[in-house]
Amino acid sequence: MLRNPKDFVISVRDDKTLAKNAALAYNRGKQKSHFSKGSMPRRARRKTEKKNMEKRVFLIVLDSFGIGAEPDAAAFGDEGTNTLGAIAKHPNFNCPNLRKLGMFNIDGVTAGEKCDAPIGAYARLQEQSMGKDTTIGHWEIAGVVSPKPLPTFPNGFPEELIHEFEEKTGHKVLCNKPYSGTQVLKDYGEQAMKENALIVYTSADSVFQVAANEELVPVHELYRYCEIAREMLKGEYGVGRVIARPFLGHTADTFYRTTNRHDLSLKPPRKTMLDLLKDAGKDVIAVGKIFDIFDGEGVTEKIKTTGNTNGIAFTKALQTRDFEGLAFVNLVDFDMLYGHRRDVAGYAAAATEFDKFVADFIPGMHEGDILMVTADHGCDPSYTKTTDHTREYVPYLICGKGIKPGVDLGTKLCFGTIAHTICDYLGVDASSLDGESVLNAVLK
Repeated sequence: MLRNPKDFVISVRDDKTLAKNAALAYNRGKQKSHFSKGSMPRRARRKTEKKNMEKRVFLIVLDSFGIGAEPDAAAFGDEGTNTLGAIAKHPNFNCPNLRKLGMFNIDGVTAGEKCDAPIGAYARLQEQSMGKDTTIGHWEIAGVVSPKPLPTFPNGFPEELIHEFEEKTGHKVLCNKPYSGTQVLKDYGEQAMKENALIVYTSADSVFQVAANEELVPVHELYRYCEIAREMLKGEYGVGRVIARPFLGHTADTFYRTTNRHDLSLKPPRKTMLDLLKDAGKDVIAVGKIFDIFDGEGVTEKIKTTGNTNGIAFTKALQTRDFEGLAFVNLVDFDMLYGHRRDVAGYAAAATEFDKFVADFIPGMHEGDILMVTADHGCDPSYTKTTDHTREYVPYLICGKGIKPGVDLGTKLCFGTIAHTICDYLGVDASSLDGESVLNAVLK
């Protein structure tokens, strides 16, 4: 049954309002109390103490922030790639707070300057799934390894499938090849507008992407077409994601993609960390495209974002809220705007922006809070053989008032290390998930 596509649309105007509210919450969180500890009313003091002891995990995925090629990278065409190594050399890169967390002390990391006394625990994680895409990476973070790669279509999708899609949408399809998301607009955008056609393209990842001009195909209608495609793409055609790629502009040199992107993922093959936490009565707050990646499974609240800056503001706002469980955040600009576009300068600047957030976030952490920073794959912006993701190790940084500083966890096999550690901390049985907890090694 198709969902109402209008449920997914948040206009730019609405999103600006949400961002404003996030900023207001951010500022409220920074305001000092009117009471000193000694003069605070007893009831208010008990409430504050309870809030400080709530167990909350803020898991932030820096989408595509790899830290060096994995041993099997050559099999994926990615030998020698290193996302962190590429950006750390750029003058836009200034990340003293990631350094303090232990980023440059991680096993195998040669970029940057090591910290003599890191304030966090740190590890290098090696992916066990057969893939290097967003869906598989996030599923493994949530404790589900994918032993088989999701299907890809290097020669485009079968003609019979495209014909069926045309019949069901009433639109002609253009392209049907692996393509850069920005170049495809330059090459096919004008024709699509003249013929009121849809642009369908893929990449080295398991994706079926549909681009249309918002002035001709309203966003909610494009979402409906993507719902149709999602229903069609199952079994041998079961791509990881169907992605709506709305754009605006009138000529090849003025086309640009809007923030109304929407991903429709396959449902995970079995229960993930998110389901286990939700079933245990914990909050599971999905920020950014987390809701889409898991097709809503195990999520108790979703927050749509338009990019890193917006996502960072919402994450800081969540710090001022009462909840117990997981805030699962994806910061997509690293990958979407800078990795795939091979923009080293932009990627480096985005890392610096995140580093400033870390400096502001850590002082506001409660007694029971843990901050975890990781990634789902690589996307080396200096690697010019392709514009695709790269098969890389990812960082795993852990900090909080209850976390031992300077714990070097070495290299851990499986991103599911994260899921097990989170469930272990929140008191939820994770025996059905892949990976092993490192909580005992890092908890004071």
